[in-house]
Amino acid sequence: MGDIINLLLFLFLLQALVPFLGRRLLEFRRGVAIQTLERRRKSRVITLIHRQEAVSFLGVPLARYIDIDDSEQVLRAIRITPPEMPIDLILHTPGGLTVAAEQIACALKRHPGRVTVFVPHYAMSGGTLIALAADEIVMDPNAVLGPVDPQLGTAQGYLPAASVLKALEEPNPNRDDQTLILGDLARKAIRQVYTTVYDLLRDKLPEDRAEELARKLSEGGWTHDYPITAEELRAMGLPVGEEMPRDVYELMDLYPQA
Repeated sequence: MGDIINLLLFLFLLQALVPFLGRRLLEFRRGVAIQTLERRRKSRVITLIHRQEAVSFLGVPLARYIDIDDSEQVLRAIRITPPEMPIDLILHTPGGLTVAAEQIACALKRHPGRVTVFVPHYAMSGGTLIALAADEIVMDPNAVLGPVDPQLGTAQGYLPAASVLKALEEPNPNRDDQTLILGDLARKAIRQVYTTVYDLLRDKLPEDRAEELARKLSEGGWTHDYPITAEELRAMGLPVGEEMPRDVYELMDLYPQA
């Protein structure tokens, strides 16, 4: 009986240990792939890749978004990069916290060396905001960015700030204070995001084009999940290329979807 119990304990520990060792091996392979890309491009490679991954021996899916922890890590990576060294940021994200995305974007814009953002699949919302800080955006021909119009958190979920303002244009004498406060927040949020986007674009585009594109991306003319292709971005005047290094795709293979 004791041998059976010991065997069961061994199998349980093995079940817990094998995924842990597998993840450590995967992290090692990612590190090697990043170092290889750095040597070939003579740059600092930073990854901001948010996949839904299975974690722990229970295999629980963990979805990731841009958050303060991301901004702290990316800002540190930018800070320790020599001023003259180029930065290559590999970006794959559905978006996330606006303040974190703005911190990363502003830090990239201040870096003296050349900044290239690689988008192998998609970089939506806050991811697009980060991409706009780059000297060049390199996208897979099928990759997309997205609008950066702010979303307001409410008891009913997230609401597009532009839609809140649109609703307030309709006459309604029975509106409560909460709705009016939400409208005020919506105006402020759109104005703040517009200013950030304009600041990121004004040295890349003529002033009138920068203002037009900042309005287009921030004021809710599209749904928040609208896919903006490389062709559309180039038509808007942004420096977008499609020569994605094979190493980037190989690195993405090391971030499997659960």
